[in-house]
Amino acid sequence: MRGLYIHIPFCHQICFYCDFNKVFYANQPVDAYIEALGVELQQYAKYAGELETVFIGGGTPTALTVEQLDRLLTLIERVVDPKTLREYTIEANPDELTREKLQLLYARGVHRLSIGVQSFNDELLKKIGRTHSAHHVEEVIQTAREVGFENISIDLIYALPEQTMDDWKETVRRALALDLPHYSAYSLIIEPKTRFYNLKNNDQLKLVDASVEGEMFTYVMEQMERAGRIQYEVSNFARPGAESIHNLIYWENDEYGGVGAGAHGYLDGERYSNIGPLTHYLKAVEAGERPVKDTHQVTLEERMEEEMFLGLRTRKGVSSTHFEKKFGQSLQTIYGSVLQLLIEDGYIVYEAEHYRLTEKGLYNGNDVFEQFLLME
Repeated sequence: MRGLYIHIPFCHQICFYCDFNKVFYANQPVDAYIEALGVELQQYAKYAGELETVFIGGGTPTALTVEQLDRLLTLIERVVDPKTLREYTIEANPDELTREKLQLLYARGVHRLSIGVQSFNDELLKKIGRTHSAHHVEEVIQTAREVGFENISIDLIYALPEQTMDDWKETVRRALALDLPHYSAYSLIIEPKTRFYNLKNNDQLKLVDASVEGEMFTYVMEQMERAGRIQYEVSNFARPGAESIHNLIYWENDEYGGVGAGAHGYLDGERYSNIGPLTHYLKAVEAGERPVKDTHQVTLEERMEEEMFLGLRTRKGVSSTHFEKKFGQSLQTIYGSVLQLLIEDGYIVYEAEHYRLTEKGLYNGNDVFEQFLLME
């Protein structure tokens, strides 16, 4: 188990595009939930020596008060020594990350921030349900640096409803002006059970054209390259050495634990998901049960499929040597025919024992990944 994900489902505001397991903070058993996390965390104590990363995500972890954050970090420290980790990350909203919270986090060993920025257009931010402004972003990053944080990442979203190319260019410009070590840029996906999904079904959502979305993707790739941020994964850009170690665990198809309501994990060859509803999760933990809803023992065939479509998301691609060492079978033997077709169609190349996406493959990644799921 290389990584540990800890889910905080509370938010003060629900973003219109978000389909993660989340609830409004108000009138929720927040303190009881934090204590339940501490109990569930004990189940992973035997893996603590293997851990490289801890990632506190949500929801919005910074929706917690300073006192609640302090308690959460204390419970984590009972299982994991922060000094042994390569990376300790927390997700944050710009307008909730006060100096006091930053000082607490930094003092307790959380040295990486992943901040949900999405856009530097204040009107667009309101239209997607965000509560911060562009000014909040610049202010909190300055404060974080004053506290001591250097490893800071921000998330951006393109192809937002009514977003123009000029809007996107300005967002990318202001993001790069912050001179951060890491950036993530995702295209908007309309997920079920979100406000945007309902608006789209009622023809009340004005989405950007697919061609404009493609231009936005091209633009951010070009600008990140000019700024020296390497596109090490389809949606992620970093200075060399500043890549997200925790997310690389996912893309390298390695194992990680998931703690909290609705969290997912991959452990001992089994993928699992925790109970989502807060009250049900709490009852399971209080009863001394592992709060797991679903489990799936991953077959060898599924592991190989995952190795391909996860690995191809990274710019280094999939190593044929590593594949054979990991699975005891030749990559060419298992996927030779589909790989050859993808090479002939210009979607992937084979260089230095690695299969990786071409520029054409980057724009059509989902079509490429599907080829491995269709294999029998």
